[in-house]
Amino acid sequence: MVFDHMLLWLDPVPRAGPEAMAVDEWLLEQATSPVLRVYQWSGAWATIGYFGELTPAREAIPGVGWVRRWTGGGVVDHRADWTYTVAAPAGEPLASCRGAESYQRIHRGLEETLRLEGLEARLSTGDEQTGSPLCFANPVPHDLVDTGGHKLAGAGQRRTKTGLLHQGSVAAPAASSEISRRRAGFLASRLATTWELHTFAPPPEIIAAKVAARYANPAWTNRR
Repeated sequence: MVFDHMLLWLDPVPRAGPEAMAVDEWLLEQATSPVLRVYQWSGAWATIGYFGELTPAREAIPGVGWVRRWTGGGVVDHRADWTYTVAAPAGEPLASCRGAESYQRIHRGLEETLRLEGLEARLSTGDEQTGSPLCFANPVPHDLVDTGGHKLAGAGQRRTKTGLLHQGSVAAPAASSEISRRRAGFLASRLATTWELHTFAPPPEIIAAKVAARYANPAWTNRR
């Protein structure tokens, strides 16, 4: 197991891209226990990793709103995915792991979860890499792929003094809220020895400040 205990937050509020990213940042800052957040998007959104180039991303995925993530990774179209976040506070062993190890450990739990749904997921060795900036067109080591080498899941990570933020996306969207809840519970049980449902209430004024300062700020979005 990755954690001894974990909180599962089934965030009921569909959020626009900047707000969704601000909530993740806030979650990492205040979490005192590992948290798995599962959430939905309000509107058509795509995200780009911290180091990504926005112009080619816009050309590849037209007709969506764009927000730059605080984490790394490629370009993700969130119109048809299942999105989750793991926040591991400082002091958790995972937060001090090397990036490849923490990425692999979380994806091993996700691999087992998708297999329970009948998807033949496995960790990528990296042999399937294409170099594409589009996340799901470029499986990197420890991403999840199917038997044909097509990418099923990827993620980006960021480490700060408060812990580790892992923002993940699964290309197999949940067909209903009940299926999403079941997948979230499966994943929590593969990541932690024990887990419990928990509800968070992000302070609107703090989230609005983060949105204005970073995620809805053109200087942030267009920085590359």
